[in-house]
Amino acid sequence: QVQLAESGGGLVQPGGSLRLSCAASGNSFSIITLGWYRQAPGKQRELVASMPTGGDTNYADSVKGRFTISRGSVENTVVTQMNSLKPEDTAAYYCNAGLFIRHSPNGPTEYLEVWGQGTLVAVSS
Repeated sequence: QVQLAESGGGLVQPGGSLRLSCAASGNSFSIITLGWYRQAPGKQRELVASMPTGGDTNYADSVKGRFTISRGSVENTVVTQMNSLKPEDTAAYYCNAGLFIRHSPNGPTEYLEVWGQGTLVAVSS
C-alpha cells in the first residue's frame, strides 16, 4: 500500500508563513500527481495546489502569488511554501496523490487516489 505523510501545519498569525510537506511511501508505485486540498468548516473540499509529473503546477485563484508548490528534495515528495497567510486560509489541509501501483512483479497496475490524514492550518490573531 501507499501512504502519505504530511507535516507542517500549525497556528500562525495573519501574514505568517508555513511550509507543508507531503511524502508518499510504499512499494512499486509511480506518482502521477501530488497536491493539496483543503476543507474549511461548512465548506466543500477544494484544490489548493497540485504538481502533476511532467506538467505545470496548478493553484487555486485564492492562493496564487502566496503559495508555491515544488518538488521536495526526496523522491515522491512535494513541498508547499505558504506565505502571507490569511484567516481565510484556515482549514484542514489534505495531501492527495494520484498514482499507479503494481501489486505484484510484472503484474497489472491500478490507478489509485490516496489521501493523507490531514494537517490543520489555523491563521488567527
